[in-house]
Amino acid sequence: MERAPVINSDEQLLSVLATLEACRATLVASGNRDTAQLVSVAILELRMKLNGIDEADLKALCDEMEPDEDAAAEQARDPKSSASHRRRPLLRLVK
Repeated sequence: MERAPVINSDEQLLSVLATLEACRATLVASGNRDTAQLVSVAILELRMKLNGIDEADLKALCDEMEPDEDAAAEQARDPKSSASHRRRPLLRLVK
């Protein structure tokens, strides 16, 4: 059963993405978690390319998600106070 050729570049990438996700699921199911994580990195890079997210945007997102030491200490003392200081997300995750 052969697939028809995919003409559009984004369609090709979506096809590769679907294949990688199936491979990752198989790897996880068979207990190959380290290899599945490597495939997850490839999936992330491909999703970033498809959605026009560059490395600077990803770094900004990671920096926002990384807890500030002072804020983490304050939240440990009073969890309700930090809820009002949350910032709007810089990026929206798109699957």
